[in-house]
Amino acid sequence: MKRPQGFDRSAAPRAGAPDEPAPATPERGAVGERPAAVGTVTEPIPIVGGQGPAASGTTTAEAPGGVDTPERIATRRPWTRPRASADPAVGRVPSNREISRALRAARAERKRVERGEVRRFTKRSRHRRMIWLSAAGVVVALVLGVVAVGLSPLLALRHVEVVGASRLDAATIAKKLGDQVGTPLVLLDQAEISSDLAGFPLIRSYTLESHPPDTLVVRIVERQPIGVVQQGSAFVLVDEAKVPISSSAARPADFPLISATGAAADANADSGFAAAAAVLASLPSDVRAQIDTISAKTKDDVSFTLRGRTATVVWGSAEDSALKAADLAALLKGAPDAHRYDVSSPHSVTTG
Repeated sequence: MKRPQGFDRSAAPRAGAPDEPAPATPERGAVGERPAAVGTVTEPIPIVGGQGPAASGTTTAEAPGGVDTPERIATRRPWTRPRASADPAVGRVPSNREISRALRAARAERKRVERGEVRRFTKRSRHRRMIWLSAAGVVVALVLGVVAVGLSPLLALRHVEVVGASRLDAATIAKKLGDQVGTPLVLLDQAEISSDLAGFPLIRSYTLESHPPDTLVVRIVERQPIGVVQQGSAFVLVDEAKVPISSSAARPADFPLISATGAAADANADSGFAAAAAVLASLPSDVRAQIDTISAKTKDDVSFTLRGRTATVVWGSAEDSALKAADLAALLKGAPDAHRYDVSSPHSVTTG
């Protein structure tokens, strides 16, 4: 191999040290040195950091061709030896328990993320459900509050007020219902009240009104007498349904005597009594007050006599009673001395 020109020449003495012998030039320079060129002074290349490769723990590789130039050294990336970790767990195989713990943590994290996604996508439906649940809770609370207040002693019955009694004694009716006193208004026994009021035949119908906090109002409708029925030697005052109102040995004044015959007199609405009662109920009060005796065998042959007169009125059925009453009033004025007034056909009346 041919050596480069001037390779074996001695270097020129350095300035300031004329007597110092020139260093020997090896056949191949050490790492960090290069052969001196002709007419140049070679010096050792400084190591960055002020430490050698052994001290700093780094080494530099030789450049291709066996010669390291300053440009290559400046651009070379030093290789760093990995240092040992202070954590003893690094670099070892995890145990089964650690793997299970890590898997559980991963599953928990996945579930947490999934729950967050579900909550995000169901926010509107959850809001709507919360509104419905809140409304239902308010309704339930109101119902429970009303029930609690209604069953409390604050709304217990203390006073019974009877309205509509004329022939009956209101105090007697209130006393009869005294067994309900102390019971909450919402728990009053309707069947027992009906049984107590059934003991008064004059009561045709009734209604109950609860007036909180402690009052019960009983509105009754009394039976109105419509005529007198003779039973043996007694005269019984009855209403339209032939319910006895009172009984006396003498005939009550101002009430007509009802004489109904026939097998079905008391059985159904087609009986003679039902027809006579229907006619009396449909007559004006001034005409009804003039009737002395009314009789009927069937629903179509009602007739009656007038007080202070010997005349007989043939009425027929209870149909068109208002028109027949108007015709009778006109006949009584037009023919006051007649003995028979036939208004069974309201459009064709006759007298005789």
